[in-house]
Amino acid sequence: MNGKAEIQDPFEGLFEDASARALSRVGVVDVGSNSIRMVIFDGAARSPAYFYNEKVMAGLGKDMSTTGMLNPEGVERAEAALHRFAAIAAGMKVRPMTAVATAAVRDAKDGPEFRKRIEKETGLKLNVIDGEEEARLSAQGVLLGWPAAEGLVCDIGGNSMELAVLDGKGQVGKRATSQLGPFRLQQVKGGEAGLRKHIRKVMEELAQKVGTDHDRIYLVGGSWRAIARLDMERTGYLMTVLHEYQMTPKAVEDTVGWIADSDLQALRSRVGVSNSRMELVPLASLVLRQLVETFQPKELAVSSYGIREGLLYEHMSASLRARDPLLESAKFTEKQMARMPGFGKKLFQFLLPLFEDVPPERMRLIRAACLLHDTSWRTHPDYRADACFDNVTRANMAALSHPERVFLGVALVHRYKNSRSGAAMAPMFAMLSDEELNDAEVLGKAMRFGAMFAVKDPAEAGELKLSKKKDRLELSLTKTGRALFGEVAEARFQSLCKALGVEGVVER
Repeated sequence: MNGKAEIQDPFEGLFEDASARALSRVGVVDVGSNSIRMVIFDGAARSPAYFYNEKVMAGLGKDMSTTGMLNPEGVERAEAALHRFAAIAAGMKVRPMTAVATAAVRDAKDGPEFRKRIEKETGLKLNVIDGEEEARLSAQGVLLGWPAAEGLVCDIGGNSMELAVLDGKGQVGKRATSQLGPFRLQQVKGGEAGLRKHIRKVMEELAQKVGTDHDRIYLVGGSWRAIARLDMERTGYLMTVLHEYQMTPKAVEDTVGWIADSDLQALRSRVGVSNSRMELVPLASLVLRQLVETFQPKELAVSSYGIREGLLYEHMSASLRARDPLLESAKFTEKQMARMPGFGKKLFQFLLPLFEDVPPERMRLIRAACLLHDTSWRTHPDYRADACFDNVTRANMAALSHPERVFLGVALVHRYKNSRSGAAMAPMFAMLSDEELNDAEVLGKAMRFGAMFAVKDPAEAGELKLSKKKDRLELSLTKTGRALFGEVAEARFQSLCKALGVEGVVER
């Protein structure tokens, strides 16, 4: 392939020790066939924060399948973007910057010349990766968000589409690459019938390489995200976070048909997708329909994480990879925004007797809620509960499904309010069962009591004990606790007992 250069270790020397891994700002530039994006991560922690994120729809690979060359207008836009990105990184003192180029630069006749010019003028060295390496890095990006991901990763770009298998144990298996990117498909002859036939043939070849026994497909790439955003619009979905948004095969079929029957410009104005991206949606929709037909998954899930996050994941230690991304993000948020960082862990330990029988997937939500319980304190008291809900349902957090976001949101609402009736966010509550809503309320009211019972450590003031029959909740006060257990604390304790449906007993 033209311009291909071996990429050994784009982050070589970056993470020499634990402190470097925790504190370094890491810059990554992804030069794709359609878009060019720079992301600066605020540290290489298990759930990295996006310190800076900018994208330019350059269209480097447009018309390349007929000319063999990078698109001249795209080259001009790409060079301007990369000059800007290099200057921004220098201004932020981000070193080193890792730049990765995929299908367009990889396959274009003038790709090597473009790379040399960019390195000479900006100092950015474009590491050109092949299709299977692109598939591997995209899959690792998915692992950053879903540590136990199992299924098929499908990453679509402007000129190519990659597949990779995840085994559910953090390992990337079989990989395959194809030319099913929308820019390539624009050159297929034979009208829509010829296009469908071509897509079906290539998809069947891919299936032979990676197998079809995958219950879940993880969708990576801007075209997939645009289609998912349109699916949200079609169904009136109330949350706009794309990461972990799930679609059934039937929903994909319905949305693809809806897109085909709709005015694209009218849709674009409704969902905020760029014009250059929307132009590729009809072709990407045909690919997605065939993907579902060929692989027959039970569900499809959107991943906002791809190559850039995959590069970070590549160089994390095994111990760092093993951490829970949700809890790491919650810890970071508490450290940055809470009045008393570290209190969340103490609050969790104090409340633990209420939740000893809950399964692990619920326990991690309880831990996260305790860490986040005080991170909206600067908001005006009248809006604090709403702000908590908005923050957690819109936050850039990984390993958190949409219903889990709502569960955390409801719990944090009750951290500040006894009642959720009349709440503006009430329509989202339908994502939870009545039992889940009640559990979230109990958690919220438990935090509401524990957070004000003692400001240093509630365990120093008392101990909770839920009877085995769960018909009473006992609070045993210490000497310190007797002084702290005023009428407001007592009212909140009784509110918690009411939510639990138990009798409250205070031993002074």
